Amino acid sequence: MNFQYLAPIDSGKALLDMAFKKAREKSNAKPISGEWLQIIRQKESVKLDIVKDVLVSRLDKILKSFPTTKGLPDFYLKLMELTLDYPGYKKSLGGVNWAIGKIRLLQKDYVSKISHAREKNTIKKVSAEFYGRVSSVIKQVEKNLQYLGECRRIMRTYPDIKEMFTVCIYGFPNVGKSTLLNKLTGSKAEVAAYAFTTKIINSGFFKIGDKKIQVLDVPGTLNRQEKMNNIELQADLVVKELANIIVYVFDISEYCGYSFKKQEQLYKNLGRGKKVLIYLSKKDMLDEDTIAGFKHKHYSIEEIQEKIASFVPKEVPVVKKEEEILPEE
Repeated sequence: MNFQYLAPIDSGKALLDMAFKKAREKSNAKPISGEWLQIIRQKESVKLDIVKDVLVSRLDKILKSFPTTKGLPDFYLKLMELTLDYPGYKKSLGGVNWAIGKIRLLQKDYVSKISHAREKNTIKKVSAEFYGRVSSVIKQVEKNLQYLGECRRIMRTYPDIKEMFTVCIYGFPNVGKSTLLNKLTGSKAEVAAYAFTTKIINSGFFKIGDKKIQVLDVPGTLNRQEKMNNIELQADLVVKELANIIVYVFDISEYCGYSFKKQEQLYKNLGRGKKVLIYLSKKDMLDEDTIAGFKHKHYSIEEIQEKIASFVPKEVPVVKKEEEILPEE
């Protein structure tokens, strides 16, 4: 699911300014013929219609672009619960939906009042009352709009994860996970010599023959099950919910800033529920004796790809177009 298309969130003031401006412009754009009372009624009714249309259309676009709980894969539901105030998210969507219904009712009610008014001052008073009540409605959902704006910022970092065979690259911060993702898939995940470079879940794809594989580079974890921060919780979620195979990255040079002992402990904590392949990073910083002394079986990138391919079920769809899964050159 791609969260990049979530609609931008305007402030309440911006929405009202936009609606009132368009109402003034369009009501004066075309001369209206008829008796003075009829002209005033028509002009004011048009303004109310436009205000309603602008506000409802903008709010409805927000409502439709944000996902509801229905139909979302479990992974995304759990990711939202980890990264958002989920009850606040649902409450904010409910507030926008309430505002849409309220504005529609107000427009219908006040257009009816204008059609029955007999004096110019009465029509102006009715219109002013409508604008005031509509403004009050928008102000009541201002906090909802603000929070949805924050949710949009967070949700746009969510990966576009496919329902397919998935490999998770796992390990401590700065051990070389993003570098491995780039080498495996040709992706361009950020790489830097400091911890927690990866603050989102990066994804890439590669193929071997007719098999396609999704690779996820998750934020680094610090091996503290009871004190995980939000980034580490996302990494843990990917491993538990999505990974068919885990590629665990060791940096025995310890250039990452974490001792081999700590890396070993995290590796042991992965458990035995999933297939784990070991990749030894930063070999160019190691001598042959150090590499030879590493007690775990580890694999080159080519060997990892072949191992992964051997575990992919035969029913995995055949790749039809290379550009569907491979990044652009």
